[in-house]
Amino acid sequence: MEMPREFRTKRVREARDEARKEIDEYKAQKEAEFKKFEAEHTQGNKAAEEEASREAEAKIQEIKAAGKKSQDKVVKDLLTAVLSANPVPPSKA
Repeated sequence: MEMPREFRTKRVREARDEARKEIDEYKAQKEAEFKKFEAEHTQGNKAAEEEASREAEAKIQEIKAAGKKSQDKVVKDLLTAVLSANPVPPSKA
């Protein structure tokens, strides 16, 4: 009676160990696949990100140049408008 029980217990332990081993192998395989997938798709994202960054920097420089170009006129017009204010009292309706 003891022999079959011990054998069965031993076989259950072996089956559990085999299952763990298979699970670990499968997990490692899927992690490797994910890392490969991530590496392939991250390259495209980095390139797109760098391109967008370059475009944004170019636009910023363009805006700064336009601002510097007409900065004096804007300041002059603003000062003229503020200093030559022509107040008008409200009319009663």
